[in-house]
Amino acid sequence: MPRLPDLQAEFSAALTQPDAAVPDGVTAPSGGRANKRFAVYRNNVTVSLTAALEDSFPAIAKLLGDEYFAALAREFIRRHQPSSPLLAEYGAEFGDFLDAFPPLAAYPYLGDVARLEHAWLSAYHAADAAPLDPARLSAIPETSLGEVRFTPHPALRILASRWPILTLFKANRTGEEGQPPDLSSGGESVLVTRPSLNVTLSRLSPGASDFLEALCGGDTLGGAAALAIEKTAEFDLGTALQTALAAGAFSDIRTPG
Repeated sequence: MPRLPDLQAEFSAALTQPDAAVPDGVTAPSGGRANKRFAVYRNNVTVSLTAALEDSFPAIAKLLGDEYFAALAREFIRRHQPSSPLLAEYGAEFGDFLDAFPPLAAYPYLGDVARLEHAWLSAYHAADAAPLDPARLSAIPETSLGEVRFTPHPALRILASRWPILTLFKANRTGEEGQPPDLSSGGESVLVTRPSLNVTLSRLSPGASDFLEALCGGDTLGGAAALAIEKTAEFDLGTALQTALAAGAFSDIRTPG
C-alpha cells in the first residue's frame, strides 16, 4: 500500500494538472472513480490560486488584462504549487516565470514589476520593528561614523531594475502617475519599507541600491560608501542615507567597541 505522504503528493500534484488522472483512492459513493467531483475540486483550487495571484499582482493584471492574466495564472499554477498554507506567500517565483515565458518576450519589464509587487507584499507582512531614530546617528563622533554598521528593518527590500518599475507600479496600481511611462527613460531602483502600518516605496538615487545592499550585508558605513562610489561616480552619500533613514530602512546601529 502506498505511503500517506506519497498519496498526498499525488493528490496535490493532480489538483494543478488538468490532464492528470484522478488519483488512486479518490472514489465516488458508488465505489468508482470520482471524476466529476475531483474536476470540481480541481477547478475550485485553480480559481482560488488565480484570485490569490491577482490580489498579489494587480499591476501585472492591469498591464496584461483580465483574460490574459487568468490564462497566464493557470500556466503558472501548473508549474508552481503553493509551498506554504499562507496564500500571501504564493507567487514568489512569478517574476522569474514572466521572464522565461516566451509569449511575453516583448515585455521584458514585467518580471521586475512583479518582483516589486511581491516585495511590497512581503514588506507588508514582515515583522514589526521600531525604525532607527536618526538622532542616534548624529550623536556618534564624526571620527567613528565610518565604522558604524546598520541593522536592516525586517520589512526592508531593495530592487534595482533597468526599467522604470516604480513608475510602472504607480501607473498601474495606485494611479498616482497618469501619463504612460516612457520605457526608454532608464531604470529605477526602489527602496521598499514599512516603518509603521503602511508600505512605503522610495525612488533611490544613483548608486544608492549598491550602498544599501552593502549595509544590509554587514558592511560598515565607510565601506558601503566606498563600494557605491567605485560602482557609481555620481553616488551621493548624504542623499542615499537621508532617503533610507526617512523611510525607516533600519532598526538599529552598532558602533565599534
